[in-house]
Amino acid sequence: MTEISSGTVLRAQREDVELRTEDGLTLVGELAVPAGRPPRASLVTLHPLPTAGGYMDSHILRKAANRLPELADLAVLRFNTRGTSSPRGTSEGTFGEGETERLDLAAAMRFVAERGLPAPWLVGWSFGTELSLKYGLEHPIEGAVLLSPPLHRTSQRELAAWQEATPRLVALIPELDDYLRPDEARERFAVVPRAELIAVEGGKHLWVGEKQTRRVLDEIVAAVGTAGTPLPVEVDEERLQR
Repeated sequence: MTEISSGTVLRAQREDVELRTEDGLTLVGELAVPAGRPPRASLVTLHPLPTAGGYMDSHILRKAANRLPELADLAVLRFNTRGTSSPRGTSEGTFGEGETERLDLAAAMRFVAERGLPAPWLVGWSFGTELSLKYGLEHPIEGAVLLSPPLHRTSQRELAAWQEATPRLVALIPELDDYLRPDEARERFAVVPRAELIAVEGGKHLWVGEKQTRRVLDEIVAAVGTAGTPLPVEVDEERLQR
């Protein structure tokens, strides 16, 4: 048995992809799906603020793609929003302050539909939660998981729209977040009484460390419901990416 650590990559079918936006931009990304079997659900991931170092390889999203196809039968789509760079490449365009990124999410959801990826969920982290909340209800999604939502760009009207919507809304609120802590989150999310708020003791905005990573991935999988949690912390060597 091998312990799952920060650098562990479990087996999956991985493919570099490109997304085309309605305003003519090409966004670079990666799709990871279970090896040898179809996914049971799909994660469309939305990274933290690119002007503060966020990109498709931000560690929680990278580790989700490295682990969850194998451990939870999930397809994981990651991509750089407009103007964002990572080792995968640079997406065309320039940062749009969360406004023109509406078209980036739409491009990702078109890709999901074209590929026939099942039961899509949005997984947004920080800036990515703003895109999820502002524009997620424009698309056929099962739900959204919010990691460290700052609620800087999302209006109370946009947030309240989730109350009458069908998709589930799950928010992980770090106890020690730099922007929105559990008590304030309960006040802000009061317009969505059905939202599932999970206060994470000892959590911080960036979810640094394997303990926090495992907690986040467990909560994502618990919300989507494709595998039991907690997820394994050790695997047979045959489940590693070759």
